[in-house]
Amino acid sequence: MHREQVVRLWGRTFSYGTAHNDPALGIDKKLAVADGLFFVALAQGSVIGTVLAGYDGHRGWLYSVAVDPGHRSRGVGTALVRHAERALTDRGCMKINLQIAPGNESVAAFYEALGYGVEPRVSMGKRIVANIPGGGA
Repeated sequence: MHREQVVRLWGRTFSYGTAHNDPALGIDKKLAVADGLFFVALAQGSVIGTVLAGYDGHRGWLYSVAVDPGHRSRGVGTALVRHAERALTDRGCMKINLQIAPGNESVAAFYEALGYGVEPRVSMGKRIVANIPGGGA
């Protein structure tokens, strides 16, 4: 895998402020699951995009959809999302969700063009920092 390139891409693409979103830790945890749902796009051997998908038997999720700024508006993100959707569908998934972080709402038009829409839901979360190195209080 092209681990360091993915870490750099995510560092340029996403803003991180919490230990559970550390790029290296996220890669380690996803690879440990070994579900075959971590996809990268390459151009001339370099990572230009990523998507992680998850499926729990009930619902699929898309995470870490990232495209290098120099390769945007060329279909890379669409190809990654469609690839992840096919992989989830092949596993029996009937619904896929994703979340957009505050401050990144401009990406909503991209997802809407792919058929995603805002649903009337309240997203709740709970950080479990005890199991995360450096997670602290």
